[in-house]
Amino acid sequence: MNRLQSLFMEYPILGSRSSIRPTQTLKRHSRRPPALNLGMVRADLRANVAKNAHSGSAASTEKSSSEAEDVKSTIYSSNMTEAMGAVLTYRHELGMNYTFIRPDLIVGSCLQTPLDVDKLQKIGVRTIFCLQQNSDLEYFGVDIGAIQEYALKCNDIEHCRAEIRDFDAFDLRMRLPAVVSKLHKVVNRNGGVTYIHCTAGLGRAPAVALAYMFWVQGYKLGEAHQILLNKRACFPKLEAIKSATADILTGLSKNRVTLTWKDDSCSSVEVSGLDIGWGQRIPLTFDKEQGLWILERDLPQGHYEYKYIVDGVWTCNKFEPLTSPNSDGMLTTMSKFSITIQVLNCETD
Repeated sequence: MNRLQSLFMEYPILGSRSSIRPTQTLKRHSRRPPALNLGMVRADLRANVAKNAHSGSAASTEKSSSEAEDVKSTIYSSNMTEAMGAVLTYRHELGMNYTFIRPDLIVGSCLQTPLDVDKLQKIGVRTIFCLQQNSDLEYFGVDIGAIQEYALKCNDIEHCRAEIRDFDAFDLRMRLPAVVSKLHKVVNRNGGVTYIHCTAGLGRAPAVALAYMFWVQGYKLGEAHQILLNKRACFPKLEAIKSATADILTGLSKNRVTLTWKDDSCSSVEVSGLDIGWGQRIPLTFDKEQGLWILERDLPQGHYEYKYIVDGVWTCNKFEPLTSPNSDGMLTTMSKFSITIQVLNCETD
């Protein structure tokens, strides 16, 4: 039996806890959060489309539609680059793109029409493995129902879905064991070539392919990663795969982490990031006796990015050591909560 294959289906969730408190923090403001979610992307898109909208002839309508697609791709690429920490570009208007990683394994971008099913059949694909969520499909106007219905009419190809949230390394980590388990089953059932895709084929899809090569096909992680990068320019989250591997082996044990914010003059303190992603917020509770805003949360060991939102302003902990700034000049700070838990607290100067 290959590597962790026998552990995919079920693994216990243990509740190991330890009381850990990071350095208490002082108020420090920064301009913006480090990553945008698709809700923010759509807001930007509506503003840009409204500004560039055309009316009149059929030609101008077609041009407007083309420009709208271009705007969508530009905004998506910009936010993908910021969220992933690497310069990545996706042009949805150019159609489906893909790369053979192995003779039986393809990583690519999303199908856009039922006709893409025919294209994949011609190169021997027997399984289409979709990692997109409905919000991803809606953003680019992909009719997944039509694609699935068309695939059902074909006798030798199967369309499967196993959703992972875009731009979310923690969700990738949590979902990987179940997703790879499903992939393993469908590959065994269908044989032939498997096409794994997310939206752009640059983050989630290569990460799932990499985990599959590591856990099921017997590759060392570094070896599989090198093969992948030699074939396709992409940015799979290696840390998520390593953490998911540890979760399988340790039973996803968790530690209790206490976040604190020292400021009795503000009216609200929230946290975004951590294990909930940048599109969500968790409120801290004010303790009058200690004069602290406090949040206790059970987290698996690993690295987490987060920012505080103090009275609506995104900010961070200036006392935590800074990493090197990225291409936008954004700094990331790191707090060691214990030997096994590290939390990244992102700062923008």
